[in-house]
Amino acid sequence: MDQPDAPKADESRKHFQQPEIKKPSPKGLGVGIIVVLLVAGIVTVAGIAWAVHYFRAAAAKKAAAAHSGPPAVPVVEGKVAQKDVPIYVDGLGTVQAFNTVTVHVRVDGELKKVAFVEGQDVHAGDLLAQIDPDPFQTALEQTVAKKAQDEAQLANAQLDLKRDYDLVTQKIATQQTYDTQKALVDQLAATVKADQAAIDSAKVQLDYTTITSPLDGRTGIRQVDQGNIVHAVDANGLVVITQLHPISVVFTLPEQALYEIQKESQSNEVTVLAVDRDNTTQLGEGKLAVIDNQIDTTTGTIRLKATFANDDLRLWPGQFVNARLLLTTRKGGLTVPASAVQRGPDGSYIFVIKDDQSVEVTPVKVGQIEKGEALIDEGLKPDERIVVDGQYRLQIGSHVKPAPAAKSATPAAPES
Repeated sequence: MDQPDAPKADESRKHFQQPEIKKPSPKGLGVGIIVVLLVAGIVTVAGIAWAVHYFRAAAAKKAAAAHSGPPAVPVVEGKVAQKDVPIYVDGLGTVQAFNTVTVHVRVDGELKKVAFVEGQDVHAGDLLAQIDPDPFQTALEQTVAKKAQDEAQLANAQLDLKRDYDLVTQKIATQQTYDTQKALVDQLAATVKADQAAIDSAKVQLDYTTITSPLDGRTGIRQVDQGNIVHAVDANGLVVITQLHPISVVFTLPEQALYEIQKESQSNEVTVLAVDRDNTTQLGEGKLAVIDNQIDTTTGTIRLKATFANDDLRLWPGQFVNARLLLTTRKGGLTVPASAVQRGPDGSYIFVIKDDQSVEVTPVKVGQIEKGEALIDEGLKPDERIVVDGQYRLQIGSHVKPAPAAKSATPAAPES
C-alpha cells in the first residue's frame, strides 16, 4: 500500500512544537536580586525611623507627665484673720420668775367679786378680788360703840377722882378712898385703849376683805370662782402672780471656771447671754447677779443666777435655755472659718497653702468655735492662706488652684 501523504504529517508536527524557553543569564539575575534588596532596605529603614520617633515621643510624654505631677485640685481659699474675740463659758439654765406670789385670802367669807382676768398684767395695789365685807363692817361698828361706852365711864370716874382729891385735901375723905378711885380711872383708861386696839383689828379684818396685788406681774389661772366660800386656811389660794420683768436665769458651770468668774466679777459686770435650745437664737442679755456659796460635790458644778430685763418677754418661767457667760475678750485673736478645721487621729489640723500653690498639713489648737468661726490658739500666723473647702481630695504635697465661682441662679439682665 502506497503511503504518499507521510511527509506532510511530519511537516504538521513540526509546525505545532512548543516554543523554546530561554534561560536567564547570570547577569540579569543578579540585577533583580539587587533591586529587591534595595526596596526591602528602604522599607526597613523607614520602619525603624518611625519606631524610634514613636518611642521617643512616648518617653518624652511620660517624662513630662512625671515632671508635672498630678493635676492641681480646685479648692476654696481663705486667710487667717486677726481681731478681738469674746470668750464664753456655756452652761444649761432654767428661767425663773424674779418674784412669784400665791395670793391667799386672810379672812373667811363669800367671794363676792373676782376683779382680774386670767393672764392679765397687774400692778402692785390693783384689785384682784372682794370678799363679803358686811360681817366685818358690823364687827368694826361694835368695837367703836364699845369704846364710846368705856370712854363715858372713864370720864365719870375722872370727875369722881377730882372730887375725892379735893376732899382729901380738906381732910374730909380718906386717902384710901382717893386711891381706890384712882385705880378705877386707870382701869377704865386701859379698857378704852383695848377698845381702840379692837377697833384697829376690826379695821384690819375689814381691809382683808379687799384683796390686791402685792407686786407687778402677770396673773395665772384662777383657782377659785366667784360665789364660793373661801377660808384663810385654804391651800391653793386664789391665783399665782409671777413677775416677768425683770426675770432670772439660774444655770450651772464647771467648777474650773469659778476662779476666772470671780476675778472678772470683781472689776466688771459679767455679761450673760440667754440662747435658745438651738444654740443660735439669742433670747436676751443680762448681768450676773449671784454666785452660789457652795459647789455641788456630786456634779462638780457651781450654780449662778443672772438677771435679765426681759422687756420683750422672750424669757418665760420654767423655760430651758443655754446660758453663755462672757468670761473675757481675747485681744488680737486669730480666727478662721470653722470649715477649715479638720480632725484626725492626732488632733485638729488645717491645710496651709504655700507660695508654690502646694499644701502642707499644720496641726492647730482650737480655742472655741463661735458662729462659724474657730479661734486658733496655736499653729497659725496672721494672713496665712488656708484651704476652707475641698480638703477631701488633698494630701501632703498636693497642688491647689482656686475653685471656679458658683454660677448665680438669677439670670443676668439683658443688655440694652
